[in-house]
Amino acid sequence: MMTSLTGKVALVTGSSRGIGAAIATHFAQAGARVVLHGRDEAALDRLRAGIVDAGGEAIAVTGDITVAADLDRMRERILAAYGRVDVLVANAGSTSSRPQPIEDITEESWRADVDRTLTGTFLTVKCFLPHMKERRTGNIITVSSAAGRKPSDRTIVAYAAAKAGVQLFTQDLAAQAGPFGIRANCLAPETILTDTNKGWIPEDVQRSLAEAHPLRRLGTPADVARAALFLASDESSWITGVIVDIAGGAVLA
Repeated sequence: MMTSLTGKVALVTGSSRGIGAAIATHFAQAGARVVLHGRDEAALDRLRAGIVDAGGEAIAVTGDITVAADLDRMRERILAAYGRVDVLVANAGSTSSRPQPIEDITEESWRADVDRTLTGTFLTVKCFLPHMKERRTGNIITVSSAAGRKPSDRTIVAYAAAKAGVQLFTQDLAAQAGPFGIRANCLAPETILTDTNKGWIPEDVQRSLAEAHPLRRLGTPADVARAALFLASDESSWITGVIVDIAGGAVLA
């Protein structure tokens, strides 16, 4: 049986490309009315056109998830168009840093990574949670990373700490929002080969990374999207507060 989101309204932040775009596309194929989000209007327009041409329905909104006023404007636009948000995927979050010793990390870069990744997730959820509580139903999926699941001397420390924070935040959210009929789960991808990073990761490095995984390959945005689709659907209705490692076995207890 194909997983269905027919009749659902789903907002996917950070969906102009990569993992977010794959999640949005899979949701649309499953019947959801999708709200695309990002800051690259041209990329959002291309994705929306592709979804519509394939028979789906989508609108696009822009805004900075670290700015509460931007999120409020996004929410009002979405509610005016669709009246509700059933599924919220808080995917937006990034880093421009590189691995370095802790003592070399500047306060500015630390705050930037935490703001984009953890604070942005918090503000996004905070914006849409009252609406879900009022309706006593909702489904929230956050996106963390394997960087927040295991220590490494090659980790971007601020990004990893922020992604670990996203995981605990999601579990706290699940505990608080559960009595209102709202589920919250977290995806933790690892070594996902996107159109963006495949261009600057040499093929020999890609092969080396693949060999380090028990499944002997790298992940794809579609791998993450399929997990998101399951968590967004009623097929996972008894699952909340979990962190799903989409890591090809690289994160093993």
